[in-house]
Amino acid sequence: MVKETISSAVFTLLVTAGVCWACASTNHLDIQQPQKDVNCVEAILEQLSEQTNELQSYETQVEYKFSQPLLESQTLRKGVLYYAKNGEKSRLRINFQTLKQDDEKQQKYIEQFIFDGIWLTHIDYQTKAVKRHQLAEPNKPMDVFDLAGRNLPIIGFSKVQDLKKDFEINLVKQQGGNVEDFAQLHLKVKPDSAYKDDYTTIDFWIDKKLHLPAKIVAVSTEEDIYEIKFLKPKVNKKIAQKVFDFKIPDGFSMEIEPLKKSKEKSGQESTRS
Repeated sequence: MVKETISSAVFTLLVTAGVCWACASTNHLDIQQPQKDVNCVEAILEQLSEQTNELQSYETQVEYKFSQPLLESQTLRKGVLYYAKNGEKSRLRINFQTLKQDDEKQQKYIEQFIFDGIWLTHIDYQTKAVKRHQLAEPNKPMDVFDLAGRNLPIIGFSKVQDLKKDFEINLVKQQGGNVEDFAQLHLKVKPDSAYKDDYTTIDFWIDKKLHLPAKIVAVSTEEDIYEIKFLKPKVNKKIAQKVFDFKIPDGFSMEIEPLKKSKEKSGQESTRS
């Protein structure tokens, strides 16, 4: 699980929306009780799946807040996320531009994360360091949201139906002024879930007009809280391919981590050789 260890903020990513949130406080997880409604959940997931299957491009402002209640500490990063799909190939880029820590003033803080289906490239302008992590085989690129989902509580943009394998999903009764705008799902991690070592619960809001994720709040097994917002999204609007190009600045150090192969696969290759 890549948390803030791979980079100072590592995938301080992704997102949700709604400028006014009645449940903006992380305390909503304790206050609101999920109410099960299987038929509604199925309908919401079906609409979400249909929309993500048709998603060809996506641009949004992103806010990522990482809170550690036990340490009474939190960081807030803001930036822009870009996604584009061309045939079977997809790309994802997040440019973080500012950082606010606890009660300090917001400051310029540039970090860039680029997924191309095979590699994750992280460029940190504060430490002047670049880290490249291979996440898939060169001849088997993956959907970038699938790759990002391995490291972040990013759900709802791919393999929507698989959510039921990993979570117990309930519909939360909305209160306040957002009832008509957003649907909230409460996801409890199953004992055999791929997320069992990382999170206990994930709440996420879906924009009823766009039928896309708008906000995500995940509680880790260590009681840390990840809150991600997508603000002012632009769906299926043209994005120039050069947005996903990058150049390593002069003087930056480089660290490359190749794909880690399983013991079983390594053993097979040793046998063949």
